[in-house]
Order: sequence, then C-alpha cells, then structure tokens
Amino acid sequence: MNSKLNKNQIERFSRQIILKNIGALGQKKIIDSKVLIIGMGGLGCPAAEFLTRAGIGLIGIIDSDVVDLSNIHRQSLYDIGDLKKSKVIAAKKKLKKINSKVKVNCHKIRLNKNNYSKIIEKYDFIVDGSDNFKTKFLINDFCKISRKFLVSGAISKFDGHVFTFDFKNKNTPCIRSFFQEEKISDDILNCEYEGILGTVAGIIGTIQANEVLKKILNIGKNLNGYILILDLLNLNFRKVKLIKLKNV
Repeated sequence: MNSKLNKNQIERFSRQIILKNIGALGQKKIIDSKVLIIGMGGLGCPAAEFLTRAGIGLIGIIDSDVVDLSNIHRQSLYDIGDLKKSKVIAAKKKLKKINSKVKVNCHKIRLNKNNYSKIIEKYDFIVDGSDNFKTKFLINDFCKISRKFLVSGAISKFDGHVFTFDFKNKNTPCIRSFFQEEKISDDILNCEYEGILGTVAGIIGTIQANEVLKKILNIGKNLNGYILILDLLNLNFRKVKLIKLKNV
C-alpha cells in the first residue's frame, strides 16, 4: 500500500483532507476501502455517487434490473439515454466519469441464498438499498454471521429509515429486532404502490454513504443499535433504540 497521496489526489480531495478528523491518513483509509452497494435504485444511486466522490477505492454494485422511465425522478445516476440499459452498467459509466480511479465491480444479478455469500464476503462495508424484505433479511443474516458493517435504508412516501449495524460487536441488535419477517409486507418498500418523493431517496441514500465514511474513519457517533426515522414532510427526526431479542 502506497502511504502517500499523489498530487492529483491531494487536489481532488483537498476539502476533505483539510478536515481535522480526516487528513491525509483518513483519505488513504477511504481510498483503501471496499464497499458493496446492494440495489442501484433510489438509495443505491446517491450512496454510490457520494462514496465515489469521497474517493472509495473499490465499489461493488448489485442489481439485475434495467432503467425504466419511472426510475429517473429519484435514481440520480440515470438519464433518458439510459432507458432499457442495465442499471449496473449505466451506473458504472457515470461513476467512472466522476472518479476514473475508482474500481467498480458490476454484479448484474438478483441477490439470493445461492450467490450472496461469495459476493458479500469480498467487501468490508455493506450498503443495503434493496426494496424487499427477503433480500434485507438475507443481507442482515450474512453480515451478522461474518461480522460486517451494514447500513440499511428504507423509504416510502415522504418517510425514510436508516439502520446501522456494526456486527463486530456481538451485542448489536439486528434488523430482525425491528421487523418480524412473517408479519411484514414488501408493499411498504415498493414505490410503485406507495409512491415516493425523489428527494427523500436522495437524502436517505446520502445518509447511508455518510455512515459508511464515518465508520471507515472511526469518527463521530453512529447509529449502531438505533433506527433513525425521518418524516421529511413535517421535518420530524427521531432516533429509536433497538432492543436485541434473545432469539435473533
């Protein structure tokens, strides 16, 4: 690992490096980090964009879908020219334009119980931008077993939720402490049924990216063990502590 930033990196990331909590050493930590983003929709797009702008060295992106016209109002990496194209391919093209030095691994698949472990295990930080609870529970369970750092998001209408799970701490509650799998419906995550204001997706996805960067740098307070609930229609924000259940 090269311990020094080059001239281009110093100039590109100068506004981050000047922060006393980051500096050149912190910027190197960002560049050397590996982040996986699951779901390149309303949450995954802003998360991937701002992590790329921050200088993450390796980003994996997972999505099996193609770009639809109804996606563009909230999925910030796509435009009209991307219609019917693979989301991960279109996103990679945009991310490389933002930062040509970032390595982007495309996984044009739908995550399932047969393929998830060999993909997730290659990354240190996981951003969950999926839109169904089957995938969320799958990600949660593997990250818990493999002690990964997971930031999960959910959006609907004018509302957003952000969960942070640092599974290196064995006392960390998981998403099953908040949602019970057999009692939850995917409709509350489905923008087609519930609707979504585009800015809500951007805000929640950006918060997810922010939580990853804070963890990489080991600065500030994170949401580990809490859920951040944002009502962006009425500008009400609250943190609710999750209680670790004995059987999960």
